[in-house]
Amino acid sequence: MGFVVGLDAGGTSTRALVLDLDGTRLGAGVAGGANPNSHPPELAAAHVTQALSAALDGLDVTKVESGVLGMAGSSKLSDPAVAALFERAWAGAGLRCPMRVITDCEAAFATGSASPDGTVLVAGTGSIAATITDRRLTATTGGYGWLLGDEGSAYWLGREAVRATLRALESGSPDALTTAVLTLADVPPHPPREAWRQLITRANQDAPIALARYAPLVTAHATAPSARAIVQEAVRILADLALADRPESADTPIVLVGSLVHAHPLGTLLRAELTARTSAPVRIATESSAGAAWLAAVEVLGDTAPRPT
Repeated sequence: MGFVVGLDAGGTSTRALVLDLDGTRLGAGVAGGANPNSHPPELAAAHVTQALSAALDGLDVTKVESGVLGMAGSSKLSDPAVAALFERAWAGAGLRCPMRVITDCEAAFATGSASPDGTVLVAGTGSIAATITDRRLTATTGGYGWLLGDEGSAYWLGREAVRATLRALESGSPDALTTAVLTLADVPPHPPREAWRQLITRANQDAPIALARYAPLVTAHATAPSARAIVQEAVRILADLALADRPESADTPIVLVGSLVHAHPLGTLLRAELTARTSAPVRIATESSAGAAWLAAVEVLGDTAPRPT
């Protein structure tokens, strides 16, 4: 029996999954982020090879009949030089089947639902909502990246946490969240003006995407006034994003995916908000590499391909 392989290449990590054609998991691998918009393309491509090699370890690579790479930042592969890097990464893991590249949205939706149509909301390092028609992305809302958008994402939460801390240092009104931000940044809280200066310096020393490391502090200290306001705004933004391109009467599934979907209380509040605003089923996707692998199996077997077990 042949194999299929699927990858979920995001901004934070890359996950590869190998299935046989009855949906049984045979191998899995994890590496660093492979979004070529938030990482140097050479590094992103190397992480694809690492994840694939780990997932295929001990398996006969020649039996892989189909493979799908679900990628955040897949539009970057319109650059022939970047596309060539990923093709070499694919071949470097020993694969000889074609590399089919899809968006992370398509992979995530296929993870959460076998339906050919619906909406997927990605709320992780970045944020985007997409309309899926016949298992292909046909429209998007958001997803502009950290510089131009990604509101409600982990990057956005981290940035808002740092901004709230700067305001607290200006006003002399710290709370549990702002104290935690200073601790993680290794900035002494006193004197406040010096802490303010150091925090700005620390935040600008790292790559902008590194602000996402402050995001877990928002949900960990969600009862603090500054954190509660950030969480409430994120829920509103993400729910609006998910529903922006859907007719009010739409009953196709809404699939949620990303680290924030599982972060309490933000994820819980988001599901409640969507349930209150639409009668459509709201589902959770936990492993987008499984959706990518299932789509690879659909390439071989058609719609009868078993869902991953």
